[in-house]
Amino acid sequence: MTDLLLAERMPEDGRVLVLGAGGGLELEHLAAAHSGWEFDGVDPSAEMLGLAEATTAPFAARIRLHEGTIESAPTGPFDAAVCLLTLHFIPAAERLATLVQLRRRLKPGGPFVAAHHSFPTQPPERDAWLSRFAAYRVGSGFPAEGMASAIDAIRDRLPVLSPEDDEALMREAGFADVSLFYAALTFRGWVAYA
Repeated sequence: MTDLLLAERMPEDGRVLVLGAGGGLELEHLAAAHSGWEFDGVDPSAEMLGLAEATTAPFAARIRLHEGTIESAPTGPFDAAVCLLTLHFIPAAERLATLVQLRRRLKPGGPFVAAHHSFPTQPPERDAWLSRFAAYRVGSGFPAEGMASAIDAIRDRLPVLSPEDDEALMREAGFADVSLFYAALTFRGWVAYA
């Protein structure tokens, strides 16, 4: 889905910023699918960047990795940006600043794709969505005995925002045409434009 949304507006020789590059899976997929695209991946974990380097080795000539947060990213300008499974780790007080910095690095009209945990944050709706997520994970083979602690960690340690708050922050950061393209239990995905 990310690939399709980026490709709608990316030039064949486009440059993509990947915030939260992690183990490099999205870098690997996008680099394999688009031989003309170049990438800058940013992640605060040196260990994860080491994994990303190994994962993306066949495409190393087109990928630069940077340890740190958005402030460690090159200024661009980038044709597009991706932030998958990352924003829900950034404290709410820092999330707007992160989105503003990301937006400043994009060319006008450049797409931004984000997907992360985003669900109602107040009980009882919050608890209902977390319960559904837990049931789904157990049904998919995740050990039931570890699920309660996993749900507690999501509820108590992740600075999750509601979908409405996530969308409002993207707009406040300067993104336009914020559109939901993905919703699955506690996860949401949006595309927006600089």
